[in-house]
Amino acid sequence: MTSKIREAFLKCQKEQRPALLTYTVAGDSTKKQSLEIIKSIAEHADIIELGFPHNTPIADGAQIQESSHRALKNGIKLLDVFHIVKKFKQSKYSRPVILMGYFNLILQYGPLAFLKQCKKIGVDGLIVVDLPYPENKFFANQCKQHDLTFVQLLSPTTTKERMKKIIKDSHDMIYYISMLSTTGGKLKVLPKKILTNYNQIKKIDPKKNLVIGFGITIKTIATLKKADGLVVGSQLCKEITRSLQSRQNPVTNLHRMVLKLKKEII
Repeated sequence: MTSKIREAFLKCQKEQRPALLTYTVAGDSTKKQSLEIIKSIAEHADIIELGFPHNTPIADGAQIQESSHRALKNGIKLLDVFHIVKKFKQSKYSRPVILMGYFNLILQYGPLAFLKQCKKIGVDGLIVVDLPYPENKFFANQCKQHDLTFVQLLSPTTTKERMKKIIKDSHDMIYYISMLSTTGGKLKVLPKKILTNYNQIKKIDPKKNLVIGFGITIKTIATLKKADGLVVGSQLCKEITRSLQSRQNPVTNLHRMVLKLKKEII
């Protein structure tokens, strides 16, 4: 059975453009508004990444940390994240959903119970930031048994030998971290260099969908549109913060922003 994530990439390939992946934090700024935000951006995004809020992040920059802080302050729990996904999946705006977060929350919930719940509500994939290869092999196999894509991570410091092993064991999507930084940092590497690295990785297995994340904004996204997919997160979280501070509607503002991002890669 073809996963919805793979189907999304195939659709974008037919349209000769990269997939647009958006990241927001579940529950930011409220549970209700978080659902409305992902519904609004789903009109132009191809895959929705949804982070579960965490108070001790590893790679999250200031913008995403602020989003997580708001969500946690408003009492968001893992059960609320599941509720948001379930409601989104039942709506007419439905897109593939990838949950992104840290393994200790999954461990507390119970890994098997977590995967069963993900499958039940329609989650399509998982990114677990602090569960690297090869330690993630057992959990990744469990994901596969539950029809969930486990997204492996690659970085500029990953050796070619290690890359080959990771890509061989990867599922429908691989995430390439463009630079050594937390999220939300300015693009410190020339897009040409990122694409050179990207193309070398892509050659290892051209059939695997490889996306680029970190440092991607409205200003930089067009320079990287030769990739299979591009992830924008911190700019969206920053826009939620700006909207709330300006007493504007983040739902409307994020809809506009994602439309602009989409226009840059068509």
